[in-house]
Amino acid sequence: MEPSITILLFAFTKLASSLYYEGSGHSYGEIQSNEVYVEPRPLGPLLNYRAPRWCYDLHISDGEATCYSPLGGSYRSSLGTRCRLSCDQGFRLIGQNSVQCLSNRRWSGIGHCRRIQCHVLPPIFYGSYQCSAGVSEGSRCDYSCAPGYVVEGDRSRICMEDGQWSGGEPVCVDLDPPKIQCPVSRMKVAEPEKLTARIFWGNPKVKDSADGVITRVFLRGPEPGSELPEGEHVIRYTAYDRAHNRASCKFIVKVQVRRCPDLTPPLHGYITCTAAGNNYGATCEYHCEGGYERQGPAARVCQFSQNWAGTPATCTPMLINVNVNSAAGFIDQFFEKQRLLFISSPSSSDRYYRMQTTALQSASCGLEQRHVLLVELVGESPREVGRVRNQQLSKELIEELRQALHISRSYFNMVLIDKHGVDRDRYMDPTTSEDIFLFIDTYLLSPRELSQVELNKENCE
Repeated sequence: MEPSITILLFAFTKLASSLYYEGSGHSYGEIQSNEVYVEPRPLGPLLNYRAPRWCYDLHISDGEATCYSPLGGSYRSSLGTRCRLSCDQGFRLIGQNSVQCLSNRRWSGIGHCRRIQCHVLPPIFYGSYQCSAGVSEGSRCDYSCAPGYVVEGDRSRICMEDGQWSGGEPVCVDLDPPKIQCPVSRMKVAEPEKLTARIFWGNPKVKDSADGVITRVFLRGPEPGSELPEGEHVIRYTAYDRAHNRASCKFIVKVQVRRCPDLTPPLHGYITCTAAGNNYGATCEYHCEGGYERQGPAARVCQFSQNWAGTPATCTPMLINVNVNSAAGFIDQFFEKQRLLFISSPSSSDRYYRMQTTALQSASCGLEQRHVLLVELVGESPREVGRVRNQQLSKELIEELRQALHISRSYFNMVLIDKHGVDRDRYMDPTTSEDIFLFIDTYLLSPRELSQVELNKENCE
């Protein structure tokens, strides 16, 4: 009996297996009878390694499944087939990267491809960026900055396979210095009788190429409107923006002094000049030594053309006119030319007179330097004598001078007259030349005359 049961079970199993669709796990036909019967419980699918389609065909969107089957390369879903999953460029695999067709007609795992995307890049201050493919994998974003700014950091970033951007976030910084333009260089002629010129100029033109804000502008050199001496002067301006970038410019201010040729002093004379002596507007005056008088212009002016106005003056021996009828006529010829020292004595043998004339003869050089002319009135009428240098005065002129200047003939006395004909001092006793010179230097000489006396002092020693 046992052999017959075994044969019956094998036949039943064979019949049951023929009712299944290979590879699906479901019945191919439908039972039309409503008869209730007990179906024997299957022990499990029969493993068939030769079935070409054991699991469903494996497809992956935006990717590829590379499979290896025990039956050969043309079998992609047979039992035991192993498949390696991969994604196209720009996609990332989610799930298992390797699956196997199992005995339960299912794959050992699942996987799908998701597009790789990076996060949206944040905006950049004072700049922008342009991306080749948005936020997709492989997209390249290039940064640029507004005018006046430059990129500091990574200029480009790429969306990587891991969904992250390469590099770091750059910034736009102001490294561009401001633009500055100085006034043009200039030249000015010094003002008349001056060695300087007052020069004005405007402010430099400054602009920041970034945000337009200039924080500081420094001047190195004189201020506009300064009184500048002769020569070239470099004026430099430096501007700073808010990022502490700086730019400088410079220009030159030149002061020119126009000069005339140096004048030659006349023989027996000298020249005094204002300012520098030969610059534009300077005035040079001609002066003669004692006993000489000027012939020609008293002064010459240096003109803008760098030529002297007028002609040179000369110094000639002073001509004294004694043929005048009045004291005023005699004194007027020395106006602003000579000082007069009158010596009166009742006799040429007078002791005071002899002492005084001896002292003055040894001081004749000092008298000439101080433009002092000695006039002698000696004796009593009718034998009275008057002389200046080697010229004799008439008796009428002697009397006129005594009356006009209140000079007594009865005793020794001296009267000092300045260049304007004014009685400045009187002496009743003989006086040393040093005392006379001290008075003249203190009260009668101009600063110019005094400096000339000091300059030529050694000539009288």
